[in-house]
Amino acid sequence: MNVFRALKLLQIEHQPLNHQQVVITDPSGKPDAALTDLLADCLSKIDIFADLTSVDSVADIIDDLHLLTPLPYDVLEEYQKILEQPIESVNLALHKGLVELVYQPLV
Repeated sequence: MNVFRALKLLQIEHQPLNHQQVVITDPSGKPDAALTDLLADCLSKIDIFADLTSVDSVADIIDDLHLLTPLPYDVLEEYQKILEQPIESVNLALHKGLVELVYQPLV
């Protein structure tokens, strides 16, 4: 599974995820600030210019952002990378109010 698929599938109490509560962590649960910030930036643009529920692929969302925003290609490329980032699990940290997407470690 990747970040994009997780964002499309996961719901809390039958509601889409609050994008401000999603973080990327390593397998030990330590948040990855760089990846989390990149994801937050990407999701904020998606919230404004696109609809995550109406697209079927990462390419579709990147195409929408390309058409509707003046974002440079290198930024869109980074957005594509974070949305395609493989994850190995999802951890609901209810006491923190977070949904942790646990990325697969590099081998």
